[in-house]
Amino acid sequence: MSVEADFLRRLRAMVVDPAARGLMDDAAVLATSGEQLVLTSDTLVEGVHYLPDDPAETVGWKLAAVNLSDLAAKGATPRACMLSYALSGDADWDEAFLDGLGQALDRYAMPLIGGDTVALPAGAPRVLSLTAIGQVAVGAHVPNRTGALPGDILYLSGAVGDAGAGLELLRADESEPSALIAAYRMPEPDLALGHILAPVAHAMMDISDGLLIDARSMAEASGCAIEITAIPLSSDYAALYGLSVASRIAAATAGDDYVLLAALPPDVSAPDGLVAVGRCAKGAGLTVVLDGAPVTLPDRLGYEHRPGQSASAKHS
Repeated sequence: MSVEADFLRRLRAMVVDPAARGLMDDAAVLATSGEQLVLTSDTLVEGVHYLPDDPAETVGWKLAAVNLSDLAAKGATPRACMLSYALSGDADWDEAFLDGLGQALDRYAMPLIGGDTVALPAGAPRVLSLTAIGQVAVGAHVPNRTGALPGDILYLSGAVGDAGAGLELLRADESEPSALIAAYRMPEPDLALGHILAPVAHAMMDISDGLLIDARSMAEASGCAIEITAIPLSSDYAALYGLSVASRIAAATAGDDYVLLAALPPDVSAPDGLVAVGRCAKGAGLTVVLDGAPVTLPDRLGYEHRPGQSASAKHS
């Protein structure tokens, strides 16, 4: 059992409020007499979730975007957010970070209403956290990752692998294709599509740690088997790495994609923008079949938190 899995196991033993959904999801749902509130929190750590020389404004944007992506997976409308910020002593970096954060909050109408600031010791990596609050109508279905049923069709709202490719380009001091670097630094949450999917999805989550590891997470949480039969790639990714099984598996394990993975009943017509990537069945576990042939799963299905891990294109 990994360090993260063991820690989550102990946290789940402490959970008593149903709003927490057993800590089996990326967000909590707090129902009141007049509304349902969706709450989620994400943290970015310098050198782990972004490169130390990434522009500060893109880090600010990304911190908002990864939280908004969790709201999108619940079909929630952004209401507000709270920032926990570690000052490092670099006023120019802090100002640029706030510029990028403010651009994202303005674009997606999620006002900042509070938070906390602390000071870091000199040379310590930055630690940046945002808590986002969304709203869903009373009585509306708020999908989680536990509801997938045998017979459901799995869909993605976009290609995977672009963010991981963008990170590798930056590590190689390359700047093109710029769309891949933008996918890594400035992801765009699928809020509009999340609103459309939430009422009909049996299960839904965003892909943050990698398609394969997140699909396995949905399978385990839902008590079913999942078979992945397609891995959509962007034209930029395909031009760079090709369409081989190996390149598709690399894309499906890279993470940081922030597209939606939804399990829909087979009688539901998929909205525009979705790509069918597999199905749910009776049983357990994850299998991959590409080009009609079973694929041996790699040892690493995606990103898992480990102490001392260096910068990676994965985040949850």
